[in-house]
Amino acid sequence: MSRYSPIDKRTYQYLLTTSIRESEVARRLREETQQLENAEMQIGPDQGQFMQLLVQVLRATKTLEVGVFTGYSALWVALGLPDDGRIIACDISEGYTAVARRYWKEASVDQKIDLRIGPALETLDALLGANQGGSFDFAFIDADKTNYENYYERALQLLRPGGLIAIDNTIWSGKVANPNVNDPDTVAIRQLNEKLHRDERVTLSMLTVGDGLTLAMKR
Repeated sequence: MSRYSPIDKRTYQYLLTTSIRESEVARRLREETQQLENAEMQIGPDQGQFMQLLVQVLRATKTLEVGVFTGYSALWVALGLPDDGRIIACDISEGYTAVARRYWKEASVDQKIDLRIGPALETLDALLGANQGGSFDFAFIDADKTNYENYYERALQLLRPGGLIAIDNTIWSGKVANPNVNDPDTVAIRQLNEKLHRDERVTLSMLTVGDGLTLAMKR
């Protein structure tokens, strides 16, 4: 049985060089974000391109993002959506998302992104209260880990059958596999992983993309 091991920098650079078609705007956003204090919160270009491919395969027009940061993942997804495609993007930071707005506008995708500042659970509950359940094609969850299960449950209600949820950081640098690591974030991700494994409402695959990316398709 082959086993996953993190690829070295040279191999990862090869992957980027031979696979990634990153727009110039996305590259500059990524490089600016790398100068920020919480730069590790940003996904890599390989994951961004993969999610763009997913929304195109799904022929998605209506998507959801929980956790925006500086808008790199939303930029990739928005560039993969048709002209009438929309992302409802949830975050609590005016500062980080101000960076996002600047690059979204430069890339001419700002009209596709409905940024909603405030606790994401309130935004998701408002969408459900507005009879938006079953109407989304794709959701990306990459926010506070202790609320992952809450985000997942609401996203699942908002998705149409055949829609896809992508959940970031589900390998969590391997800490989920270490029973001696029991901080709140690790415990929350570990519990969600175990729940997803048993959840018959979805078809499931955990990938070794980035820090672990779990895909759950609503049945």
